[in-house]
Amino acid sequence: QLQLVESGGGLVQPGGSLRLSCVTSRFTLDYYTIGWFRQAPGKEREGVSCISSHDDATYYADSVKGRFTISRDHAETTVYLQMNSLKPEDTAVYYCAVAHGILPRDLPTSMKVYAYDYWGQGTQVTVSS
Repeated sequence: QLQLVESGGGLVQPGGSLRLSCVTSRFTLDYYTIGWFRQAPGKEREGVSCISSHDDATYYADSVKGRFTISRDHAETTVYLQMNSLKPEDTAVYYCAVAHGILPRDLPTSMKVYAYDYWGQGTQVTVSS
């Protein structure tokens, strides 16, 4: 079973920044995607961003585009989510997840919970003054 561990969450004031990390256990998959999802209390889990292992193609939800940046450490199996200009509505538990078999061109339409096979435990992000 693939293990995913998120970290970097915490309490930050509106307009502040946080950097989330997702460390994965070693695995060998072709055309896999690592995504970030978030879930606020009482709401469905929603896709935030994802990056392809094949060519580093990225996708961002409209709600975070221009504020969040996803990146991948090529030396290690680690993916980051740099979150800037945070808003109270960004408050949620953030999860990283891995999907297999998604082509870069399909990143936007594949940003769905059901498309991802492995999930981390989540890290809490709270944006509040």
